[in-house]
Amino acid sequence: MPIYAGDVPALYAWLRRHPKLVDGVLAVALFLAGAGSAAGAGARRAIVTGAGRVVVKGAGQIVVSGSPAIFLGFAVAAGLAVPVIFRRANPIAAFATAVVFGGIQVLLGLRPMATDLSILILLYTLAAYSSRRVSIWGLAVCLAGSAVAIARWTTLGGRPVLDWLTVGAVLFAGPALLAWVLGDSMRYRRAYYASLEDRAARLEQERDAQARVAVVAERARIARELHDVIAHNVSVMVVQADGASYALGTDPGRAKEALAAISATGRQALAEMRRLLGVLRREDEFAGSMLAPQPGIGELGELLDQARTAGLPVTFAVEGVPRPLPGGAALTAYRIVQESLTNTRKHAGPVASASVVLRYSTDALVLAISDDGRGAAAPDGAGHGLTGMRERVAVYGGSVMAGPRPGGGFEVVATLPLAPAQAGAA
Repeated sequence: MPIYAGDVPALYAWLRRHPKLVDGVLAVALFLAGAGSAAGAGARRAIVTGAGRVVVKGAGQIVVSGSPAIFLGFAVAAGLAVPVIFRRANPIAAFATAVVFGGIQVLLGLRPMATDLSILILLYTLAAYSSRRVSIWGLAVCLAGSAVAIARWTTLGGRPVLDWLTVGAVLFAGPALLAWVLGDSMRYRRAYYASLEDRAARLEQERDAQARVAVVAERARIARELHDVIAHNVSVMVVQADGASYALGTDPGRAKEALAAISATGRQALAEMRRLLGVLRREDEFAGSMLAPQPGIGELGELLDQARTAGLPVTFAVEGVPRPLPGGAALTAYRIVQESLTNTRKHAGPVASASVVLRYSTDALVLAISDDGRGAAAPDGAGHGLTGMRERVAVYGGSVMAGPRPGGGFEVVATLPLAPAQAGAA
């Protein structure tokens, strides 16, 4: 059984790769069967136009016997069988050639032979490999030829028309219709399978495109996270290092505190970078329990304390009734405050102070981060902080407005819409 199961698919695949060989064997079989029929009929009687021994009968028919009739039978059998070899590559030409030789057979009055089955085979191929419009014309030709053949071959003197129609339907028109229906069904199945393959290919392409888009989006998200983490923590470390260098000779205690803050900030930055870069590893390389939770509104106190430790006075206020936010929105709010305070330390000057206000309304959370430094005169630069803020907020349908304040300083106002279900949460 294993040998049988393995050999049959291989043989089937080999035959599919050599269709002309398969059709050639079929054509040889049809020719031999037709040649046998022609030889038997030619030995009895054949109708030709002026060849061999001629006997004139009845209404001017020319009847001969012997080798001329056999030769004509062989020629017609070959003309009907050879197109079968090329039926898949050229279905229209093969069918037309066979129809011509079939017409010659009917015209000369040669009796039916086994090779006539090639007409049905070629009609099936025409319906299976050509358009329906073309195959319908082929079916019409076969039906018309069937009517002419019946009138030529049958002797129905004195029989009613119903008998004539019955013989035509059973012997000629019925098989032609059946061959056309089977071929048209095969054409439909081939088109259906082709559409399924095309759809599968398009779905695969769409899936790959979506995967590429997801990868690009994830890389952009990681880039924003890394920018926020590095920019914030490095700015704190720079401020603390400058303070330690000034206090090293006059106040060793303050210098020691600054160095401790630098160490703590560096460890925090490394921990966040490990968490972010961990998503680039394979899932089985780390356990889910090792991933730290994303920062949110609840971690703003630690962020503000870190900013104050770095020498930036910060006030914090909450207006309205606080409401829980989804993890992504809470992280966005945290990063906006973090980036705004980082920009304040970079551009506001050494004596600036900052203010952070969270305003909860029925349908939105507004974050207002402002400072009283020299932000109005600071250059725009080519950083990605404000761009990252806008990208984060745009995910939730919000907006960010940033610019100099009328009385001096700089202000960032971000609006995060709240869904009705979130807005109604206690």
